[in-house]
Amino acid sequence: MIQIQAIDGLLLREMVLAGAALLEKNREMVDALNVFPVPDGDTGTNMSLTMASATREINSKEFLRADEAAEALSKGALRGARGNSGVITSQLYRGFAKAVKGKETLSPADFAFGLQKGAETAYKAVMKPKEGTILTVARTIAEDAVRQAQSAPEDWDGLFNVILQSGESILRRTPEMLPVLKQAGVVDAGGRGLLFLYTGYAAVLRGETIEEAAAQAEAAGAEAEFTDDHDAITDVTNAYHTAFEIRNIRPETQESDFDHFRRRLNRIGDMVHIEQESDLIRAHVHTGDPGRALQYAMELGDLTALDIRNIAQERRDAEAEKAAHEPPKPFGMVSVSLGEGFSQILKDLQVDVVVEGGQTMNPSIEDLQKAIDSVNAETVFVFPNNGNIILAAQQAAELSEKNVIVIPTKNVAMGIAGAVAFQPDLSAEEIAQHMEESAQRVRTGTITFAVRDSEFEDLHISEGDIIGLHNGKVTFKSDNVHDVALQLLQAIVTEDDGLITVYYGQDTKEEDAQALGAEIEKLYPDCDVEVHMGGQPLYYYLLAVE
Repeated sequence: MIQIQAIDGLLLREMVLAGAALLEKNREMVDALNVFPVPDGDTGTNMSLTMASATREINSKEFLRADEAAEALSKGALRGARGNSGVITSQLYRGFAKAVKGKETLSPADFAFGLQKGAETAYKAVMKPKEGTILTVARTIAEDAVRQAQSAPEDWDGLFNVILQSGESILRRTPEMLPVLKQAGVVDAGGRGLLFLYTGYAAVLRGETIEEAAAQAEAAGAEAEFTDDHDAITDVTNAYHTAFEIRNIRPETQESDFDHFRRRLNRIGDMVHIEQESDLIRAHVHTGDPGRALQYAMELGDLTALDIRNIAQERRDAEAEKAAHEPPKPFGMVSVSLGEGFSQILKDLQVDVVVEGGQTMNPSIEDLQKAIDSVNAETVFVFPNNGNIILAAQQAAELSEKNVIVIPTKNVAMGIAGAVAFQPDLSAEEIAQHMEESAQRVRTGTITFAVRDSEFEDLHISEGDIIGLHNGKVTFKSDNVHDVALQLLQAIVTEDDGLITVYYGQDTKEEDAQALGAEIEKLYPDCDVEVHMGGQPLYYYLLAVE
């Protein structure tokens, strides 16, 4: 039973130290839950290092006031935040500190309000928040905590019972929100790490030891049942289903070697699941390098029961089989794209196949023909999106047995406009006419850099200059991207235009693109301005006006 009346700065420090200690004690377990193949380190390690920085700051002096301790905690976490999970953790503390500013001590209502503002701050810090992550866990706990504090404003025991119960409940539901978690048979790693922090808080308030809290957390944190359902995977990023058993475990093998083995598998793949018995390990991973997984396994013992399958090819075969038995739809679309952002936009516009290629890598006639033939449709519209690809697209159209109509788009912005103009209730000829008219209304400018010294009409261009191309011709140059962008728009935008779209490339920072978009809005108040990630290489911006 929690007996305290309020939390001051000294008690808040004890709670944070206990939470950080419990997280560090279980760091490797949290790391092992991390199923996302992203190069930002392991979740448990990142959160633990973030908390180490936070605890150093809160230990720097004796903060008697709760708000001063919370502010120190926030500063330390922000300074030492590592990886996505660490940054989100720091934002939770940042919001908490802002919420309790001016508070010498904290009541249950104050604490719950701090959790709520922390969750809101963390959500705002993430560009595209994804449910089923630490964000969901933090938000749900905070919502339940606020309701509890409103009903029992002085009940610390009731508050922390709700915090921990709510956390475990939502954490167990994270696999239903993120298929990758369900596939791997685990809960969200960041959410589990957050629960360790809150469990440490509760341990201090209840007078428990860290060991007692760790035992309770371990019992609550059992993993979900693992099912290897390949059909549940939306995107196959690691092609090879790799399963095996390890027998005759080497006598010198330590428990830490098993943890190391799990971490190594997580670094080369996803969907990692390991069952360990006395002299047997059953392991499963989806990876692009099954040989490396087997090599790691052989360091522990003898390999048996190997099962390696190419699930990406199985998916392709299944889709081809399905398409072969489905009647063709009336219309389909194929588009060339060079850039992750452009490709996603085209897919969102129901383009059936996106062919990678563009200014620096023109797809072949065969590439285009294969794409066309893979679309199960009677008529296929093709957007080349580059002047150098139009002829190849026309040749591919002649080789196909389908009715293929090439819309002569010279850049991706024109292709996007053409795809937007698709009207399935019209005839093929009418659709093509609408697409071409829509594409031709788009006027574009592109910004890149000069690769050599040259003369172009009245412009002397030096290697490295920033250059702007209008209608494919070098028209402007400067020593910075910003000035060229504004010069291009002055040449392109007319009084009749209503939309300016800024597509930024892979070497352009999003904040720079957003700042440029905001400036364009002020310069052209009669136009709507949109900013999208194109992801194109070499070109800083593609500016589209219509």
